[in-house]
Amino acid sequence: MYKVFVNEKKLLLSKQSEDLEKTLKYESFTTLEIALDLLQNTSVKELNVFGEQIDEIWEEFRKLFRIIEAAGGIVNRPNGDILFIKRLGKWDLPKGKMEKGESREESAVREIEEETNLQNVELLDFINTTYHIYIERNGDKVLKYTHWFEMNFDGEDTSKPQLEEGITEVAWKNTSQIKSEVFPSTFKNIQLIIKEFWETKTK
Repeated sequence: MYKVFVNEKKLLLSKQSEDLEKTLKYESFTTLEIALDLLQNTSVKELNVFGEQIDEIWEEFRKLFRIIEAAGGIVNRPNGDILFIKRLGKWDLPKGKMEKGESREESAVREIEEETNLQNVELLDFINTTYHIYIERNGDKVLKYTHWFEMNFDGEDTSKPQLEEGITEVAWKNTSQIKSEVFPSTFKNIQLIIKEFWETKTK
């Protein structure tokens, strides 16, 4: 199963039909083009394309886009606070594009240290990969993979925003602040990864 966000709308690619606002059975490459058109140009907010050959469907879907990979993390303090950045008026988790030759892990640590000015962040476990689509200024359609890792930080708090990247604030938020302040002003894939992270912690 793959969840892809298209302008904050959800496209779910799955083997079985899911109970979403609209469902389409995968017939051919055209099914994917129709699905994207519905999400981009109509009021449909969530759509499910389903078919048994999910890996083949995903490969066909990928062909519609240029792929960009990024990595980032959910950085925890011992008291359970999570580190957020604010960019373009929205709360986000620190992340950025992977550089050539970097592993996902190396990229995640580097991006967090660059965007937040923290040093010696401890890398723990891989959490998940999220997917979203956007159009670049030159018209290129991009499918962005973001690989997320759990991280710990227990050092001196030297956090400050990387202004040249458009980041205006770096802040630690507790669970109630995340629900009341961050969730109303963030992206759906960020909400998704945080909720999945919390679920793993309560199991």
